[in-house]
Amino acid sequence: MSLYDAEDVLGPLLMRGSLDHCVKCTICETYCPVAAVTPLFPGPKYAGPQAERFRSADEPSPDDSLDYCSGCGICTQVCPQGVHIAEINTQARARLKERTGVSLRDRVLARPALAGRLATPVAPVANALLANRPLRLGIEKVAGVHRDAALPRFAGETFRRWARTHHSPPAARRVAYFHGCGANYFEPELARMAVAVLEHNGVQVDVPKQGCCGLPLQSNGLLDDARTSVRRLAKRLAPFAREGIDIVGTSTSCTLMLKREALEILELHDDKDLRIVSERTYDICEYLLGLHERGELDTEFAPVGEQVIYHAPCQQQGHGIGKPALALLALIPGVEVDESVAACCGAAGTYGLKREKYAIAMDVGAPLFDQITAHGSTASICDSETCRWHIQKATRVESLHPIELLHRGYGLADDQPPPRRTHAR
Repeated sequence: MSLYDAEDVLGPLLMRGSLDHCVKCTICETYCPVAAVTPLFPGPKYAGPQAERFRSADEPSPDDSLDYCSGCGICTQVCPQGVHIAEINTQARARLKERTGVSLRDRVLARPALAGRLATPVAPVANALLANRPLRLGIEKVAGVHRDAALPRFAGETFRRWARTHHSPPAARRVAYFHGCGANYFEPELARMAVAVLEHNGVQVDVPKQGCCGLPLQSNGLLDDARTSVRRLAKRLAPFAREGIDIVGTSTSCTLMLKREALEILELHDDKDLRIVSERTYDICEYLLGLHERGELDTEFAPVGEQVIYHAPCQQQGHGIGKPALALLALIPGVEVDESVAACCGAAGTYGLKREKYAIAMDVGAPLFDQITAHGSTASICDSETCRWHIQKATRVESLHPIELLHRGYGLADDQPPPRRTHAR
């Protein structure tokens, strides 16, 4: 079930109207990871409920600092009055971009599927070029992508190519796997592990035709393009949802987009396909923990000797489901898990890639990076791909999705090639 009942999805006026519940307690200011490290963003209270009262559809935005909001959503999560601060800021930033324009860099970064399609056939060349320091310096000067930002490696073979020849065994339980752009083009081994873990637990896995969820477009102020993208995706997934088939994803950011953000921020509450998809979308750890709570999860794990530290990414916490990965990892003998107390890694999707925001992203993530390096972990665990790439680049400590340890604990590791964890420099 989605975070909000489909019949109670907020309408376009109600979300903005929530700003009138703001009592200026400044809790959101206290928790904002961006305002804590830079004066360029005055904080969510000012940029959100306070400034929103002075914005109107036919006038320029009074506040250009909106572009420095990372969209992490922590402000909304901690607001005791239920003000949808991050969502209001995202819509306001889009209106700002309508006036100032969206750069070519941001338009390209907002389309990871396009980059994946173009680079996959020439992955070795693309990866070598992106690892070339002089070229990265040139890209930073010309395109504005920071020379040290964590860029993933193109896999060379997409997950979907593998899935075309993989036949999931028929089973009583059945899911549609929503792999997203990250698993398809950059981490197909993770997608294969997810399929293997689900099948090991007696779940038939279908891989429907799909595309980008629109989150990168939304984050970069391209709301109309994001609506087109998510409507197309929802239309492809809706037939499964209408058959009572759950939709399970490995990208916690993308599943949040389907569950809630597209309905609220993009105001697609009237899209019947998206509403039914929202009701049946689960993060994979959420889905597996549900199996466990019903006594349907195989808990016969082999010991896995790992000392790890777990970081719940911001948008995972936005699901309002707790931290199911911690409960699942606790089932694996030999896995010692400590939880990070840091709020945010700073990546925020494409935010940390940008030349003018990279230092902010690193400062936001510094408490987490320090915890990981001081902890002496063999690996860090995180549910979000862009966060993992950012964390691993900053700490030089391997960063894994929780599924990877479950896969190992089930003894399925021999079925898959070892993950490649080197990112472009």
